[in-house]
Amino acid sequence: MTHFSKILLALFMVSAILVGCKKRGSELKIGFILDNMNEERYAKDKKYFEDKAKALGATVIFASANSDSAAQMNKVENMLSLGVKAIVMQPVDSNASASMVEAAHKEKVPVIAYDRIIFKAPVDLYVTQDSFKVGVLQAEAAVKRTNGKGNYIILSGAEGHSVAEAITAGVKSVLVKYPDIKIVAHQYHAGWSAELALRTVENTLTRFNNKIDAILANNSGMAHGAVQAVVEQKLTGKVFIAGADADLSAIKDIVNGKQQFEVLKDIKPLAESAAEAAVTLAKGLPVIFDQTIDNQSGTPIKVINTPVYPITTENLEEKIFNSGFHDRIAVFGDQKKKL
Repeated sequence: MTHFSKILLALFMVSAILVGCKKRGSELKIGFILDNMNEERYAKDKKYFEDKAKALGATVIFASANSDSAAQMNKVENMLSLGVKAIVMQPVDSNASASMVEAAHKEKVPVIAYDRIIFKAPVDLYVTQDSFKVGVLQAEAAVKRTNGKGNYIILSGAEGHSVAEAITAGVKSVLVKYPDIKIVAHQYHAGWSAELALRTVENTLTRFNNKIDAILANNSGMAHGAVQAVVEQKLTGKVFIAGADADLSAIKDIVNGKQQFEVLKDIKPLAESAAEAAVTLAKGLPVIFDQTIDNQSGTPIKVINTPVYPITTENLEEKIFNSGFHDRIAVFGDQKKKL
């Protein structure tokens, strides 16, 4: 190889390295932090978010906070150090996450509150499901089933949790119109625990000699706890039970007649809307939103609402199986059962 050829080769290699570095440096990174990965639904949140972000040309840096606020702050700081251009965060504690938004904003990184609002912080967007409507749908179905009367139990999620409060408020907004309905127990449950919900229902059934007409749970897990308590007392089918999230356990309970109603908080549009908004904000572009709300920050917060759907045996085929939310075999096993 001549001296001149060596020089050309060296220049070519340097040019290739510089192009590669430029390409890596221009990579659009967005952060996605979930409270935890313990609930069945969160694997879907992660998958749908990452798939949509990838399709839009972004790389996702994902983290779970393991339900620890301090750990979540560390995850935020780590993402900022890695050069993310937007952060989508499901707060562990809606009341204790303002400092994380502040840290991101210092680096000029927009923050999207995901699934749960962050209070007292000017988040750039809130992407959520209509949690108030979840409660309304549950209560309306229960009222219809019980003819607007009877003893009711409300199983709420963690106290102070924005979604738990919104669902419960939706439930009460309907039940308050029916004087013959008595809420004989309303209990919050740390970690939205199915086991704690089971105990609440067991204790209430004991106190009221099994005279309970409806149980409305903020999520599928607690509804399943209620199902277990009702089955133990041989009250299956006699007590109306509603949940939300459409976890596999809830769908199985519905097809087996142990639970009567569920609300599908469809995860795919939630995760995809958040990913689209994150990429949009990361590029410095405005997002289209549905409304604004007050989160005690002094700034109106833009909100994107994604739909929720009532689920009964009548529409399982359309909303659960045909949509691919759950696989038929996962619910029925190898049986070719038709609803």
